[in-house]
Amino acid sequence: MDKLSAMRAFVAVQEAGGFAAAARRTGLSRSALNRQVLALEAELGVQLFNRSTRHVAPTDSGRAYFERCRVLLAELDEAERALARDHDEPRGSLRLNAPMSFGTLHLGPAIADFMAAHPRLRIELLLDDRFVDPIAEGFDLVVRIAVPDETTTLVDHRIVEVRRVVCAAPEYLRAAGRPHHPDDLAGHPVLHYGNAAPGRAWRLTGPEGAVTVPVETLLCSNNAEVLRDGAVRGLGLALLPTFIAGADLQAGRLVTVMEPWCAAPLTLQAVYPPSRHLSSGVRVLTDFLIERFGREPYWDLVR
Repeated sequence: MDKLSAMRAFVAVQEAGGFAAAARRTGLSRSALNRQVLALEAELGVQLFNRSTRHVAPTDSGRAYFERCRVLLAELDEAERALARDHDEPRGSLRLNAPMSFGTLHLGPAIADFMAAHPRLRIELLLDDRFVDPIAEGFDLVVRIAVPDETTTLVDHRIVEVRRVVCAAPEYLRAAGRPHHPDDLAGHPVLHYGNAAPGRAWRLTGPEGAVTVPVETLLCSNNAEVLRDGAVRGLGLALLPTFIAGADLQAGRLVTVMEPWCAAPLTLQAVYPPSRHLSSGVRVLTDFLIERFGREPYWDLVR
């Protein structure tokens, strides 16, 4: 016998004033309710109802037991509702990692909005451009911008494609001319992401497939915001992700060139260790990031 179900059946019959009315309220058959109450009486060794062909009425023991059952079941229902609320409303701490530029430009404001909506959560957000292993370094969630790794054992939610475009300031293009093809890059100074090692090149994809083009580097940096600032000042051409160049493209401080030639897109991903019991904070934050940055990202809405 499922004692909890039998107690609920007994309470339903008492509250409804009979087996037929209780059956209509609960959706159970009258006979099923009767079997559960009889089993409960047998388990307790006490008669809970006086029955006749037309009426059912609680015994003294039944009335006393009903009051206890009603309180216990109400407390149990409230405990289950509280547990559901706690599951839906995350609490505790989340340790996050993200790339530096994306973190300062876009993720930081998003996390502030997320925390305002979920005040029980505490966030530790560490920004750097290393490739972080969330398991080895103890992160609950890592935001990555990279080529998706099909071999990873981590859970990988792909949020949105990250475009990379060749761009420059209008003033620079008026002075130096506008390139239309990778062959036109010769003679143009470029702002290059990475170090100053020899043999620097851009790998671009367009109507003729993928090509690797040697470039004449004027400025190197491991931070694309530095390259964006140089491009806005008219120093040369830059190959930038649109989440960094988007605001300047929208304002006309930068314009794209050589379209449809561009670098292969990357992917914005939310990555976390696999777990049978996923933290509600990680689950809710992942859903928030997909809603915030998914579909067509706002930084690509160039007027």
